[in-house]
Formats: sequence, structure tokens, C-alpha cells
Amino acid sequence: MTARIEHLVTSGMFSLDGGTWDVDNNVWIVGDDEDAVVIDAAHDADAILAALGGRRLRAVLCTHAHNDHIDAAPALASRTGARILLHPDDLPLWKQTHPDSAPDAPLADGQVLTIAGTDLTVLHTPGHAPGAVCLYAPDLGTVFTGDTLFRGGPGATGRSFSDFPTIIDSIRDRLLTLPPATRVHTGHGESTTIGEEAPHLEEWIARGH
Repeated sequence: MTARIEHLVTSGMFSLDGGTWDVDNNVWIVGDDEDAVVIDAAHDADAILAALGGRRLRAVLCTHAHNDHIDAAPALASRTGARILLHPDDLPLWKQTHPDSAPDAPLADGQVLTIAGTDLTVLHTPGHAPGAVCLYAPDLGTVFTGDTLFRGGPGATGRSFSDFPTIIDSIRDRLLTLPPATRVHTGHGESTTIGEEAPHLEEWIARGH
């Protein structure tokens, strides 16, 4: 059976640099009727478990380590036996949320993870966070971008551990080179496509965010 993509929205708080904001997060599940991975275990382990419906959770893949994307990861992993994977450059951010635990394994640029016969290729896309990654599934015509690329532009770079020129380089060199029809499933808000976003790169650079 070919892998499919399922979508769950969870709500909670994002905290960084002394501020706290209410946020809704996209949780993406990729798999078949037996096995799955979760991309960004945000806020609500119970809701994610319910969406999994008894399937084996093979891994929790973290696009980056801001607390709103990883706050439910340890609870989800402990209840399923799944491994948590995170790019090591985001370990300082991880420790802000989970000082007494660590991810189980690193994500590395170019690494290929296979679930239900479908490959997810890790693209290291720093800028929003040092260890931010996107996960490209060519067979599904989809890239999961976390907070690197949204409908309408790059993720935020005004807080600690972020950098605007770096995220622009990541988007230009790693994402906008993907096929235009590639669906972009984001960490918050609506999905888009590479083709919809690519013409606006210079606008984003000019506005500076």
C-alpha cells in the first residue's frame, strides 16, 4: 500500500526569548495502514495517538526544536516506542524545552528515511532555526517545510537562533529548486506549492522578512 498523508491541527503555546503566544500547529502523519511517522509532535500526544489509530509509530521527525513543534514528542515517543529524530544544530533549542531528555538520533542533510515504501529526504534548511530541516517526498509530490517556508514567505527570523539571509539562502537553494507542482505542507497555516511561492522571492528579500 502506498503511503498517504494525514493532517492534524493542535493548539498550544509558543515560547521564546521571554514571550509566549497562542499558536495552532500542523501535525503531519505519513504512512499506511500499519506503519507511520509523525512530523512535528505538537502540543497534544493524546490527539496524535488517536489520529494514528493503533498503527506502529516508527519515528517522530522534528523539523526544528522550537517548543511548539516538540513539546509532545517525549510523551508520544514513550507511549509508542518511536524514536525522536532532530538535526543536532537544534539541540540548544531542544534543551530549553526538554532539559532532562535528548532526541534518540540525528537528522542529517541528504539522509533518506523510508516509511511504507515512500522515501523522505532530509534537506537541511537553516535560518528559522540552526537545525531546521524540510522533508521531501518526491513520490508524494510533497515537501514538509516546518517553519522554513509558508504560503506568503519565509518563516520568522526576528528571534534568537534565527537569521534572515540564511533562511533566504535555504529557500532559494534547497526549496525553490524543487518541481513547481510540489505541494508545500507547512508547520502552521495553509499549504501552498513551490510554483506559487517561487515568483515572490525578490519581494521577500526587499521587505526583509
